[in-house]
Amino acid sequence: KIDLEIITDREYFEHFFEKPQNAEILIVSEQLYDSSLQRHNIQNFFVMMEQMDDGGTGELNVNQIFKYTSIKEIFNEIVGKSAGALNIAAVEKKETQIILVTSAAGGVGKTTVAMGMCAYLGKTFKRVLYINACSLQTFQSLLENQMPITSSDIYTKLVARKEKIYDEIKHVIRKEKFYYLPPFKAPLLSLGINASVYKEIISEAKKSAEYDYIIVDTDHIFNEAKTELIDISDRVIMLMRQTRKDIFEMNTLVSNINGVNSEKYIFICNDFVKDKENALVLPEVSKKITVTDYLDHIYDVDYKSLEELGQENSVQKLAMLIF
Repeated sequence: KIDLEIITDREYFEHFFEKPQNAEILIVSEQLYDSSLQRHNIQNFFVMMEQMDDGGTGELNVNQIFKYTSIKEIFNEIVGKSAGALNIAAVEKKETQIILVTSAAGGVGKTTVAMGMCAYLGKTFKRVLYINACSLQTFQSLLENQMPITSSDIYTKLVARKEKIYDEIKHVIRKEKFYYLPPFKAPLLSLGINASVYKEIISEAKKSAEYDYIIVDTDHIFNEAKTELIDISDRVIMLMRQTRKDIFEMNTLVSNINGVNSEKYIFICNDFVKDKENALVLPEVSKKITVTDYLDHIYDVDYKSLEELGQENSVQKLAMLIF
């Protein structure tokens, strides 16, 4: 919603303010601040102080902020005192975004990437709901609490699929680094649950507006339930590896999906290893898609916690690309 300019070079800073400037907010270190900045058309001044000084700058329209307090407190201070200039009341709340993580083949790292993004977004104060929409769930291996849902009443409701199913089951949702629907105690087929129940849960969770993002992790099986999830998603992340086999399988999948060239679909090469053959750049290998980015191989992934996954460069790189 804003235009932001960041200046880190003193010479450029001085050159920039030789000409008249207009801004709603200027946040500046105390080493760069002087009263000559007052001649510019700037509504709100914030000076980042190394040490708080009651005397301050002596100028009433300049707000001092102790630079070593928390980011959240700094943010609240700036936004609170600049609400009028930012016209915050007019900013509409962004609608919950559904992000589907899928692939054409198994073992490409969908769950690692999906849960890593959830952990990273949760750390940045986003409300994130993770839903594993696989027929047989194993994602709980990455959680501290690996216990499945045990309540028979929940399974009865999932089988019946009555209206407002999300409201009926949301009390079992747990939180570690992010919110998540706990695993089921058995495969969907054994429980008599139709896979399309995921679509209903996710759609109703979005309508609740309780989350900023719903990250949906699904298996590579292409069926009616998968197409339903694709339809309701705002973005679809298609993961693949750099092998010829993965490219063949992805070509086969996208041949059966309409609109894969739209911005809704993002193709990512995951688990990339520079020293291995990269079939994605070989001219003799036919490709029906264009890869947006490469995510490097994450070493010792089986020994990493959710917090450590969220700190991986590959995971943060994808999160920045998507969000």
